[in-house]
Amino acid sequence: MNFLSFSQNSIDLKATFDVTSKKIEIEQTIQYQNTSNNTLQYIYLTDWSNSYSTKNTPLAKRFAEEYKNDFHFAKNEDRGFTVITSLKQNNKEVSHERLKNQLDIIKVRLNKALAPNETYTLHLNYLVQIPNAKFTRYGIDSANNINLKYWYITPAVYDGTWHYFSNKGIEDAYIPKTDQNFEITYPESYILTTELDEVQNTKHNNTITTTLQGKDRVNTKLFLFQEPRFNTVQTDYFSVVSSIGDVNLTQTERVLITDKVAGFITENLGEYPHERLLVSNTDYKKKPIYGLNLLPDFFRPFPDSFQYELKLLKTALYNYLENTLLINPRKDQWLIDGFQIYFLKKYVRENYPDMKIFGSLSNIWGIKSFHAAQLSFNDQYNLLYMNMARGNQDQPLTKQKDSLLKFNKNIANPNKAAIGLEYLNSYDESIQLNQSIQEFLNLQKLKPTTTKDFEKFITTKASKDIHWFFNEYLKTSKKIDYKIEKVEPSRDSVKVVIKNKTRTSMPTSLFTLNNDSITGKYWINNNALYDTIKLPKNKATKIVLNQDKITPERNNRNNTKSLTASLLNKPLQIRLLKDVEDTRYNQVLIMPILEFNNIYDGIVVGTKAYNKTVLKKDFTYKIAPQYGLKSNALTGSANLVYHQYNDSNRNLFKIQYVLTGSYDSYAPDLFVTSIKPSITFHFRDTENLRANKRGYLNLRYVSIRRDKDVNNILLDEAEPNYNIFNLRYINKNPGLIEFSSWFADFQASQTFSKISFNYEYRKLYQNNRQLNVRFFAGAFLKNKNQASNNYFSFALDRPTDYLFDYGYLGRSESTGIFSQELIIAEGGFKSKLETPYANQWMATTNISTSIWQYIHAYGDLGTLKNKNEKAKLVYDSGLRINLVEDYFEIYFPVYSNLGWEIAQPQYSQKIRFKFTADIQSLLGLFRRRWY
Repeated sequence: MNFLSFSQNSIDLKATFDVTSKKIEIEQTIQYQNTSNNTLQYIYLTDWSNSYSTKNTPLAKRFAEEYKNDFHFAKNEDRGFTVITSLKQNNKEVSHERLKNQLDIIKVRLNKALAPNETYTLHLNYLVQIPNAKFTRYGIDSANNINLKYWYITPAVYDGTWHYFSNKGIEDAYIPKTDQNFEITYPESYILTTELDEVQNTKHNNTITTTLQGKDRVNTKLFLFQEPRFNTVQTDYFSVVSSIGDVNLTQTERVLITDKVAGFITENLGEYPHERLLVSNTDYKKKPIYGLNLLPDFFRPFPDSFQYELKLLKTALYNYLENTLLINPRKDQWLIDGFQIYFLKKYVRENYPDMKIFGSLSNIWGIKSFHAAQLSFNDQYNLLYMNMARGNQDQPLTKQKDSLLKFNKNIANPNKAAIGLEYLNSYDESIQLNQSIQEFLNLQKLKPTTTKDFEKFITTKASKDIHWFFNEYLKTSKKIDYKIEKVEPSRDSVKVVIKNKTRTSMPTSLFTLNNDSITGKYWINNNALYDTIKLPKNKATKIVLNQDKITPERNNRNNTKSLTASLLNKPLQIRLLKDVEDTRYNQVLIMPILEFNNIYDGIVVGTKAYNKTVLKKDFTYKIAPQYGLKSNALTGSANLVYHQYNDSNRNLFKIQYVLTGSYDSYAPDLFVTSIKPSITFHFRDTENLRANKRGYLNLRYVSIRRDKDVNNILLDEAEPNYNIFNLRYINKNPGLIEFSSWFADFQASQTFSKISFNYEYRKLYQNNRQLNVRFFAGAFLKNKNQASNNYFSFALDRPTDYLFDYGYLGRSESTGIFSQELIIAEGGFKSKLETPYANQWMATTNISTSIWQYIHAYGDLGTLKNKNEKAKLVYDSGLRINLVEDYFEIYFPVYSNLGWEIAQPQYSQKIRFKFTADIQSLLGLFRRRWY
């Protein structure tokens, strides 16, 4: 077995900053000991400054995955890179190369093989071009202030296996601890701030050279600012160098709070091994307290001291742990995250036990009636974790950090880790987690640490079997869901049958209550489907699973059984507006409605009764009666939705059962009733949730009942009532750089049956040119409708939407602005040509490419065939203003079968627009970055 020790490692570095050219000239010496039993012919170096060098690095690809386009469209001078001018071993140049798909990793072939326990010495000279700070908050900003992390070359860790990986913007470099000696030269107008100990300062020719030293360091953040931003507070424990401020607090108040925070950290985590702890505002913004970070400065529902304390504490906890617990953050990040949030919650519990999740807003009339307003501040951590667990999007805590969804990486997994530690401590109180964590941190301080080390240590403290914590809670995303199946009370005892719905070995607690007073508590950890236990009655009036909410259970709504005679197991509660679920009640939520769905109903007012709370539920319903102020008619909709999540098949994510019904206007004084039962199979790689690829198989039955058009308002001659069976498979792989999507569709009714295929492709090239290609082909297998009736025909530019799927504002309009509304479907043309429909077959291609920024040129080409007519060639072209891709676009026709449309009369009526006002669709712009 190899034992890893970094005690013989050192980095000596001279760096000269040229702020004007945004460059750093570096001379560096690296000494690194081979502590393995293997002889090394080559070694690896980490050069994350070069991760900004091209649009194809892992960092650039990560930006694209999260739909961040700043980097792709950035100027070349805003991207950082490294140029190595010399790399020597024993004064001889060594052969080195950058890995093909990892340009920020350098492979060095040593001139002399490195035997076990020997140390290599490398001398490097290189230039670093500092990237723009807008990409990751690290770099140089528009005011020429510099904020750096991972800015110099470091050795990769070798412990029998090489641990090197590329920068993906998630701050998880695995760096061996080293003794550091730095000499930094910079303009005298700047102020240098680092965590290292300052040895001396010298001035020469308008520059300052500062000598710095540090022992057993893993990372050196460096700040060069033109004005003072950091304040140093010498506490009774260590110096805190902080740029986190609060203008509403005096200097004295900040000093007292800083000393209080430093005392809490020392008391709970142990002595800090360095003299200075650097806590920057950048650190906080990268890992904020979510919720507080969204509040504007002028809106402060929490005391100023509370906000400042928590911002300082959370950042200081993380930086303390990062500097002392030497983990591989790509593999064992949960340790630091879990300890950080665990002690953050402990601090609030001890110092602000009555603080509510909404702060002072919880006392305001109208808000305080919400169940959410009564939640404690610490309740938010479970809510944010359950936001992912309820939707089956949570991921194992031991999963590699770069494989996590952004929401899981930043929010859900740190919360799950802390909740798990509390859960473990509650299950086995002999662990005494507060004391054990401090003992573990002191034992592992400045030593390489893994999850296995923590497991071995904490198991020695346990009096019960806790393998479930490491084997299931950490390593899987298996859910906890127990249900009280039935109770059989007798005079002195109660027989309880408990169903373990997920067959997990993770335990839960069972309580007996007399009204709201706890009379007994028991732990259950049987992974059988059913477990029957007999409890003393103890005057209990109800049996409750997980009464204290310590077990992070996916569903707490089935945890209560009353032992008294009552009509309902839980009382009914009606609440106004959306709220956090209160599992003590059967909740019905009431929400007023004010919407604009179409020009025929106009503004609609009404209300909806539903059961969907803040967190997702497997079964939801909604009943929404409405009144159209323009149509002067009652309209509305209702739906039932059930999500069946799948844990046994890697690719089948869930099955969704839906029944929807609606009644609203489809033309002036004409109404439509639609009923649509459906089943959808959602396909997604559950082992790789970051993959954007999705698949959907949808089977549905569409029943439409329209008012008959007795006044001939419309031009269609279709039967107003019809039923259609629809089968569609959709395959999507969206992305910023490359987007592809296709579907195959089959429809059958009494009068027709048809098939169609649709394919879309979008590519953003290195030169920032974007190409969009779409192909559509459709053919009738049977069509008994009259040739003059195009209601069910393929449409060239404006589908009739007989399935009532699209959100047309004016679906039946043939003139006016709402007739110019465009939905890219079927033919996808933008010009209104003389033959707008095909009742036999149609094949079209739509192409557009960017000209300058959001201005695109488009062209459409197709062939369509109608009964008793020859096939026709159709085409159009023009300009597309792409304001928000797929959400807000404007099309200006130029040339088509009609000739030069741009020169024809009433051109304004030829302009088409695509607009999405649906809130859920717009929220997709946000969700795609986080989920």
